[in-house]
Amino acid sequence: MTRTLAFPVATPEAAAEFFAAELAFDVDPDDLVQDLEAGRTDGYVVVETRAPEAFANARIPGAVNLPYRDLTAESTAHLDRDLVYVCYCESSVCNAATKGALKLAQLGFKVKRLSGGITGWIAAGYPYEGDKAPGIRCAC
Repeated sequence: MTRTLAFPVATPEAAAEFFAAELAFDVDPDDLVQDLEAGRTDGYVVVETRAPEAFANARIPGAVNLPYRDLTAESTAHLDRDLVYVCYCESSVCNAATKGALKLAQLGFKVKRLSGGITGWIAAGYPYEGDKAPGIRCAC
């Protein structure tokens, strides 16, 4: 038996359910940049969930900074609950976006997470704002 097929393959129905659920949680950088460049920003906000210093260093144009450590009912009272909050952090090895999305969801907000974070965004050649290019560090 090959390693690839060492475990039973899911049924097509189970695979469809799994991958649909995965897409409900994540956005890829290409989809996001295409929306941003086309001006299609209705319905969502891009959120940097790391510390303000990290946000100053490099950020996606139009993103807002909501550090996950500061997310409370009081600090988010001004946010629009009808929007989806697309959270990102440094990279796939940083979990500030996951922590931010979790806190926002616990507070009753709709969330998604951007795959790859700001380092994936910049590596793909997409535009960014800020004082420093990568070597980006987590800076949570």
